Amino acid sequence: MDKHAFYQLSVQCVEAEIDFVSETFQQLRGRDGVTLREDFCGTAQTSCEWVERDMAHISYAVDFDPLVLQWGEQNNVKRLTTEQQQRIKLLNSDVLTVKTPPMDMILAMNFSYFIFMSRVEMRHYFEAVYQSLVSDGVFFLDAFGGYEAAKELTEERECDGFTYIWDQAYFNPITSEMQCYIHFVTDEGIRMDRAFSYYWRLWTLPEITELLTEAGFQQVDVYWEGTDEDSGEGNNIYTPTRQGTADAGWICYIVAQR
Repeated sequence: MDKHAFYQLSVQCVEAEIDFVSETFQQLRGRDGVTLREDFCGTAQTSCEWVERDMAHISYAVDFDPLVLQWGEQNNVKRLTTEQQQRIKLLNSDVLTVKTPPMDMILAMNFSYFIFMSRVEMRHYFEAVYQSLVSDGVFFLDAFGGYEAAKELTEERECDGFTYIWDQAYFNPITSEMQCYIHFVTDEGIRMDRAFSYYWRLWTLPEITELLTEAGFQQVDVYWEGTDEDSGEGNNIYTPTRQGTADAGWICYIVAQR
């Protein structure tokens, strides 16, 4: 059982993520993005997808955990060609202080920036990102919410060979702090409890967008997922809007332009 492999299979869809950021950047800026920084990169799977897309693409993958970076290097980076490996750099560093060349795009996905518990900390991070972008750079984030986001609950989803379990184990409505876990159970019944642990603040979209504006970003938009008319489910098409739906659970993108 390999928790990072299970995570990549059950949580991430880097192909769709890179489709969204590359297409949105081109629409906003009228040019193709070249340089990308993946903050809180984990196994750097997204960065690998980026450098595979085009021979001009360059990526920096930043994470504070040296062990997950080592896994990513052994299992994701090493499967790239020698030429592609030369265009990706793994950085064991703090996203608040990391030094990289100015980037076209910076990503903070999988709600990873929810680790910042105060407005001061969050604004500090957003200001650091702002300073790390080129003059027309774009910052991409995702966020989740809905009336079930503040509940203590578990959700299961069947995957190929195992079950993914999302566990919102604790929520404090006074501080919006929450403790979440990911568990895995193989089809043979072998459990991996608390494979991943997250102690987060559940940030609202107004809080996030206001802090991005305070940090200097000129335009901040929420990209909301559309609805498939036949199934009533999400259609994986995200467009900027000022009006969302009061769903039990939702995931959206936030796009902040420097």
